Amino acid sequence: MADEQALDEVVRFTSDLIRIDTTNRGGGDCQERPAAEYAAALLAETGVEPVLLERTRGRTNVVARIEGTDPSADAMLVHGHLDVVPAQAEDWSVHPFSGEIRDDVVWGRGAVDMKNMDAMILAVLRGWKRLGVRPRRDLVIAFTADEEASAEDGSGFLADHHPELFEGCTEGISESGAFTFHDGSGRELYPIGAGERGTGWLKLTARGRAGHGSKVNRNNAVTHLAAAIARIGAHEWPVRLTPTVRAALAELAGLYGIDADLDDLRDVDELLRKLGPAAALVEATVRNSANPTMLSAGYKVNVIPGEAVAYVDGRHLPGTEDEFRATLDQLTGPDVEWEFHHREVALQAPVDSVTYRRMRAAVEEFAPGGHVVPYCMSGGTDAKQFSRLGITGYGFAPLKLPEGFDYQALFHGVDERVPVEALHFGVRVLDRFLRTA
Repeated sequence: MADEQALDEVVRFTSDLIRIDTTNRGGGDCQERPAAEYAAALLAETGVEPVLLERTRGRTNVVARIEGTDPSADAMLVHGHLDVVPAQAEDWSVHPFSGEIRDDVVWGRGAVDMKNMDAMILAVLRGWKRLGVRPRRDLVIAFTADEEASAEDGSGFLADHHPELFEGCTEGISESGAFTFHDGSGRELYPIGAGERGTGWLKLTARGRAGHGSKVNRNNAVTHLAAAIARIGAHEWPVRLTPTVRAALAELAGLYGIDADLDDLRDVDELLRKLGPAAALVEATVRNSANPTMLSAGYKVNVIPGEAVAYVDGRHLPGTEDEFRATLDQLTGPDVEWEFHHREVALQAPVDSVTYRRMRAAVEEFAPGGHVVPYCMSGGTDAKQFSRLGITGYGFAPLKLPEGFDYQALFHGVDERVPVEALHFGVRVLDRFLRTA
């Protein structure tokens, strides 16, 4: 069991890390090094030797290995990112980089995404040092840069250029899982991440005949692009159930006493309606998606441009990328070209594994009335890059949250914050799981 000092430290570490501004604006505009040095110093006090690694000056990653008691066991990766998305102070109730602790809540950018998990990892490991605890299997600890952009300076760099640091790792845990989801009827659900949709950010380019805005022009690049964007925005993607999402729907249907035939995909939307608020855990991951997000064309109102460009945030489920590509070919049509602006694989993790069962047991020990369910993340994490090394990733950053606390809305949102009691729960569950994982 985690000691009282670990419970105090997780709050302090979360606050301290928030106060270190690691805003990632994209395009390389970020400096994670101060946070990396902070984390490395705390790790070093546990007796391990952290390594600091950079692809680009100031974009620092920290990696350390803790030896387990069973040398025959596969290693586990435990990772969290150090960067955060931008925040505009004038929109917040408190300064986003104050790390203020008010009414037993820690406020600031990174409180849930994901400096809280970084702090939990550090607090657990320091508690083990005091208590003389060693895990069963080797643990590789990684604090990464650049997750909120391309990951080229973070997990991508580590996976491609320092794979030796992750030798023996077969599984990993990181953000977005084992948090309390209140369904509005008194039930507490704890979704554990066991998959991620793939990333397919698209660049669309339409070319036409430039000309005067007062003349008839049947080859207008803006018109071509607008038509393609309208088709993409209106497209109804078909239901596609992956094993993770199928397992989630089966467990939720059983929990709510709903008779559902998951082999008939026409029934899935009706099942989602019957699940009520709990449908939010799965409704974004029963289909692929493509949302237009950016448009750029022209330079003067009376000049028809010869080119128009748009960007689309596409996401595809495991095993559906070929279908995703073919659909985009059809929707863009003959007058618009498209290419991947950024692409990452979809992931899937088994929900019948020993590791998943141990995560479930750890949550249920400290939330005995809770119901653990698997889920697929609609977005992505550093697990995508680490999957290149054959590491199966799970979302497991436990937090027990009060009713009315909209955890998912606070990711990249205003007034991001985390209750102190949620951090304490996270330390206890993480400690329990990692001891025997």
